[in-house]
Amino acid sequence: MSRERLPYSWRPGCPVSYQDLRLVTMSFWGFDDKPHTGELVVRKTVTDDIETVFRKLYDWRWPIRQMKLVDVYKGDDFASIEADNTSAFNCRRATGSSNWSNHAYGQAIDINPRENPYVTASGGTAHQNAKRYTQRPMKGKGVVNPGDKVVRAFSDVGWEWGGYWTGAKDLQHFSKGGG
Repeated sequence: MSRERLPYSWRPGCPVSYQDLRLVTMSFWGFDDKPHTGELVVRKTVTDDIETVFRKLYDWRWPIRQMKLVDVYKGDDFASIEADNTSAFNCRRATGSSNWSNHAYGQAIDINPRENPYVTASGGTAHQNAKRYTQRPMKGKGVVNPGDKVVRAFSDVGWEWGGYWTGAKDLQHFSKGGG
């Protein structure tokens, strides 16, 4: 991964070197039922996991709205979520914490964040465009539900889903080793 491709999402002091990150370019099915090409940045140690899971998603024709580096949004997680962007690496703190997010290690992915929002313990979300998606289970294009094939595909490679957290639920979030 070149430093130039990460002008906003990586900086000195991040818990992982940009040299330990990899750019994964892959095909995915869009909400328009057409194939598209997207990019994710992940830690080199999890590239096989990502390729395995996203190959399954593609074979299932499971839809993803878009997949761009968070740098397109100047590293702004909120803006990326508002755009319903599936993304991975971003050197940032965990929501509501002073600890690094698993995204800062390149070991987390947020998938279709509008359809799979971060939901507070009281049931709210910071994104107006995601309010109708806060309850689970629910039917819908690109929606992740407890125990569904998307959750199982990530679980099969040792990743955990934020929808199983107690209190707040991060329905978009998958990470290696949880958190």
